[in-house]
Amino acid sequence: MARRADLVGLTVLALLTVRASHPYELHRLIVDTHKDYVTGLPRSLYHAVDRLAGEELIAPVETVREGRRPERTVYEITDRGRRELATRLRELLETPGPDRRTFTAAVSLIGVLPLADALTSLRTRAAALEESLAETDGHLAAVRECGLPDLLTIELDYERTVVGAELGWLRALVARLASGELDWASPTDADLLRQMLGEQ
Repeated sequence: MARRADLVGLTVLALLTVRASHPYELHRLIVDTHKDYVTGLPRSLYHAVDRLAGEELIAPVETVREGRRPERTVYEITDRGRRELATRLRELLETPGPDRRTFTAAVSLIGVLPLADALTSLRTRAAALEESLAETDGHLAAVRECGLPDLLTIELDYERTVVGAELGWLRALVARLASGELDWASPTDADLLRQMLGEQ
């Protein structure tokens, strides 16, 4: 069984590749960059930070205080965290699932991967969608041979349309990335990553 996607933890890891931050700053970045798939703020964020620190995917580096505000612990992503981020992100990009929020989250953070890895993952997903379309087409053909009216299988037509639209978008994205039409930042280029994450 595939593990449940931890979208909050994934986003924390990705944002910490830009720079070390404390949870309040991470909260602001999530809101400012419109990561609307992250729900339950701020509690879910603090739980994710605690969990990631316990797994040694992030580590505290300093404690800061601004004016009369309470002390805040600044975290940075560890090498283990970077590897885990890349693994989780590739899984979400490659594997179609019923919850489309996971793909939205993965696409919004795709810039933390090297371009070659991103292209491989997107092409893997496209192949999976092509297989899904072929299966749906076969199912529709079999049902129609039974003489059932189209109205009884309209949900299959809807699903085929949705998957087909995603596949078309994916193919266009891969073509834009492969041709260099879309700029790509190195994972170590913090300035470009800030732009990709929408940081002001």
